[in-house]
Amino acid sequence: MAGKVAQLKDLEVYQLSTKLGEDVWNVVIHMDDFARSTLGKQWIRSADSVAANISEGFGRYFYKEHRLFLFYARGSLSETETWLQKSFKRGYISQELFNRLSKDIRNLRIKLNNYIHSIGKQTKIYLKEPDDNQMTTG
Repeated sequence: MAGKVAQLKDLEVYQLSTKLGEDVWNVVIHMDDFARSTLGKQWIRSADSVAANISEGFGRYFYKEHRLFLFYARGSLSETETWLQKSFKRGYISQELFNRLSKDIRNLRIKLNNYIHSIGKQTKIYLKEPDDNQMTTG
């Protein structure tokens, strides 16, 4: 991770996790009602939770809180991988799709771990909201 990212949308792990959530959504909407209401909803929740936790962590202004939400995102990513495996074993996705999504998850896990490591090197507040005194003119 080179340099600081000014906006969440510019963060690669956020972009990849958002894409993963959309990819899972596009699979689940084609499942039968039973699979969608059991396996599918859980899979969507876990996949969407990856990006949501990255987003919430990014909005925190203290690095330890930021890292905590990145750990949550990593846990959700592992859960997403479990639902992917179950979807494949139960015959809801093809080998090709399973391989592609598995590769995407592995890639995201590596990048997320690297991002967590880069945040861990910080020992102070790295994002700071302006003080009320700084906002006044006069």
